[in-house]
Order: sequence, then C-alpha cells, then structure tokens
Amino acid sequence: MSALLEVSGISVSFDGFRAINNLSFAIAECELRAIIGPNGAGKTTFMDIVTGKTRPNEGQVLWGENSVSLLKLNEAQIARAGVGRKFQRPTVFEDQTVAENLTMALKAARGPFRVLWWKPGLETEARVTALAMEVGLDAHLARKSGELSHGQKQWLEIGMLLAQEPRLLLVDEPAAGMTLAEREQTTTLLRRLAQRHAVVVVEHDMDFVRRLDCKVTVLHEGSVLAEGSLDHVTANPQVIEVYLGRG
Repeated sequence: MSALLEVSGISVSFDGFRAINNLSFAIAECELRAIIGPNGAGKTTFMDIVTGKTRPNEGQVLWGENSVSLLKLNEAQIARAGVGRKFQRPTVFEDQTVAENLTMALKAARGPFRVLWWKPGLETEARVTALAMEVGLDAHLARKSGELSHGQKQWLEIGMLLAQEPRLLLVDEPAAGMTLAEREQTTTLLRRLAQRHAVVVVEHDMDFVRRLDCKVTVLHEGSVLAEGSLDHVTANPQVIEVYLGRG
C-alpha cells in the first residue's frame, strides 16, 4: 500500500543553520504516529514544510495515491487537498458558540456573495452536532467558546479541523496544559480519529505518547534518529544520549 504522505530527502536551512537535514519518512493512510525529539530537532519545521508555510531547499513531499507534490501547492491548496494542522495554542472564536465555530469551519463552497445569504439548514445542524459529539462537546453547543476549559478548546479546534474533512491531521503538543482527565480523553479521541484519518502527533510528554501506543519517530538535528515502538526508541543509546538524558 502506498503512503498517504511521503517526505523524501528534505533539507532546509535558515541563516546557515540546517533545521531539516535530509529528512525522509512516510505516513500511511489511517496511521497514528508520534513525533518526538529535543527542542530544535526540526519537528515544527517539518510541519511547516508539509503545510506549505516553509519551502525546503531540496527534497520532495508527495501526497496521496497520485503522489502529488505538495511543494507545488500553496497553503490554502494543501489544506483543501486534505492536510489539517492544529497548533499548540488553540485558536477558536471565543465570542462565538461551539456550534457557531463548527459551522464556520464546515467545508463548503462559500464565495463572498453566497456568504451574505447563507443560513445553516438541517443538514448543516446535523453535521455540526455530529462533529461536537465526535470531540465530546455535544453538551456544550450553545456555550461561548471562551467559557470552555483549555482542553475543551483544544477539542473544539480539532472538531473545526474535522469539519474540513482532512485525510491527515498534524497535531502539535495536544497534552500541554491539560488536566489528567482531559489528557486521557484526548488520547481516546486521537486513537479513534486514526481509524478514519492519518494522525501525526508532535509531543514532548512521554506518558502521553505511551498511552497513544503507536509508532514513534525520533527527530534529532533535522533527521530521523530512531523509529519504532516507544519501548524500542527509548532503549536506543543515541536517543538516550541526545533526548532522554543519561540515567
């Protein structure tokens, strides 16, 4: 089976610093993958390249069954192709309700004139309710998003990404700032989403990564240092040296 996303020989430098160094790996359809590594390992730059924010100096990024080059597309085109990204800090419209946030995020052809007269119908309301149930916010549809807890805002943003019908979700440090109960619910959510989407989680929290129970890619100095189960990579002497620390 061909990969959904294939990163091959990617390198990028900023002012002489090589942030990504001949990086190559692939993500399969409906795969849950965790990416870990020390600060400066290239995790954020990798996501910037895949989403079109940063252009590499060399290499290729291929997408889908037809191996479309994402490097030939802009950020909006990449998002429409099915790549969704959630940043660490949730960005929701806090003065709008959960339902309104999800409605605005729905994938639809809405030009400037259509927006003026567009009103949600029964189909839209059903879709919004389904999205809210997916992320555990169906009891909060009428609440202003600013009233939600940090974890609930994270789930709402994931719901807003799902509204765009992505094939790949890039999720940056979802566990940061969450309570233990929220972290457990987020683990369950991400594992469930990976049954229908490819999900790549960039995370520092090893306990959270262990609960994800998925393949782990360790980045160091812009390259893949190790790959495999969490037990496998954390037993690697190089990973212990550069990331986990001796002892």
